[in-house]
Amino acid sequence: MSEKPHFHRVILKLSGESFCRERESGISMTEVSEISEEIKSVHETGTQVAIVCGGGNILRGKQFSEVSAAIHASTAHYMGMLATVINALALQDALENIGVPTRVQSAIRMEGVAEPFIRRRCLRHLEKGRVVILAAGTGSPFVTTDTAAALRARELGADILMKATKVDGVYSEDPEKNEHAVRYSEITFQNVLSQNLQVMDAQAIHHCMEHNIPILVFNFGQSGNILRAVQGKKIGTIVEKG
Repeated sequence: MSEKPHFHRVILKLSGESFCRERESGISMTEVSEISEEIKSVHETGTQVAIVCGGGNILRGKQFSEVSAAIHASTAHYMGMLATVINALALQDALENIGVPTRVQSAIRMEGVAEPFIRRRCLRHLEKGRVVILAAGTGSPFVTTDTAAALRARELGADILMKATKVDGVYSEDPEKNEHAVRYSEITFQNVLSQNLQVMDAQAIHHCMEHNIPILVFNFGQSGNILRAVQGKKIGTIVEKG
């Protein structure tokens, strides 16, 4: 049995880039399997885990609509939501292959491959020790998966929203553009908004701020980081009320 978890229930936001190799697209089952092993280690602690999948490794609706006038923006966003379902199904099989019980719930009804998202059913799955993978965002266009994760954190009463990304926290500027950018270990919601830091979109930040749900931003690429996050270890950047 792993070390006792610091949190009872968490929302883990996995970006689409966690499903593919760096600077590539599509799905790499090697990457998905590695993420699954990390999630398994968290599951074994007894922490209840709901995962919100991004879909940018396959298609980003906003970017797609900007480059193709033939596709209406709302259609492009729906296409992006369907991409998250593809990722969710890949993650589900990878998890169940290593003995982790899962359910995929989709905000867009598609009973042939996933349950519809129903809050009480989702809570019941979590209470029974299943990992729930939440796909298709909110089911509505023009809403990011970051905002979907914040909304699910509110609905499900999560202790924290954990955003697994390719950087190791929140910086004063883009560290890839400015090597002198400062990484914060802690920062308030208000400062994130006032400095226009690209942590999550403003709508997601507002949801978490209004309902006092802390956000942890950390690097999923370092082995063991998801477990460390759930155990309350000092990694990444914590965003919370001042």
